[in-house]
Amino acid sequence: MRLLKTNIKMPLEFVSAGQFVTDVPWTHSQRTIDSFELIIGVKGTLYMQQYDEKYEVRPGDVLLLLPNRIHQGFAASGKDTSFYWLHFLCPDAFHIADEEFREEMYILQTNPESHRINTAIYIPLFSTPSGIERLNILFHQLLHIAYSDYSSRYAAGYMTTSLLLELSEQTISGLRTTIEQTPSDKNLANILEWVRIHAIEPISVTALADRFNYNKDYLSRFFKRKTGMNLQEYIHALKLSKAKDLLVHTRQSIKEIAYAVGIADEKYFMRLFKKYEKITPTEFRKAYYMTHLNKQ
Repeated sequence: MRLLKTNIKMPLEFVSAGQFVTDVPWTHSQRTIDSFELIIGVKGTLYMQQYDEKYEVRPGDVLLLLPNRIHQGFAASGKDTSFYWLHFLCPDAFHIADEEFREEMYILQTNPESHRINTAIYIPLFSTPSGIERLNILFHQLLHIAYSDYSSRYAAGYMTTSLLLELSEQTISGLRTTIEQTPSDKNLANILEWVRIHAIEPISVTALADRFNYNKDYLSRFFKRKTGMNLQEYIHALKLSKAKDLLVHTRQSIKEIAYAVGIADEKYFMRLFKKYEKITPTEFRKAYYMTHLNKQ
């Protein structure tokens, strides 16, 4: 995994951002730009090439294109393809590497003291983050700030830095998961991944225990001990994370969104949302309404 490493003692410099949408087959033009471009897949598949490296960016994938390098589409994307895009600059020096950063990132995960002195972020050139919904929500917050009449031009820069910091933290956390796992950790990872993939379906703790051959009560205790979180709460958190994503980038009704995340009772969904987020779904949606769409 190749990564960008840069210092964030100063905020990253925001250049521009938006959401690309197309209703016809489309191929990205060839170009070279002097800024980084972060692309987050939303719908369909974007076929992007940077020099000899080809990427297929699907929903939930994140691609980082480097400055002053030729990039272009290598195949036509289908109609209804959509992705978020963000151009930014690094005010400090940056480095691109792979294995040499893995030890640094592992130390950040295992040594609590390192968090006090670390000022770097690590951004993969291509990844599929586990918490893509959090990135999507932060991106909509960035769009809201970028296209609102903020009194300081630094506001979008700080939000850009927060977005990439979240991606960096997910990358660092994911590295530890792949390096050291006991058998029980691997079982837990399988359960977490299954719940993440099926979060929008109706899921019960009993059905989950049956699927992974656990006693229901034992699974609940095991999950709580390993994560510090109740299993049902985790399921709710994933559903609400997806719901927040839908609230900020679709026009579906609250009832439709509740159904889309596997909660048939709209009123129950609204109570859950208010319990966990401290605001209603409608209030959450109204908070992030500014955006920028383009088709070129």
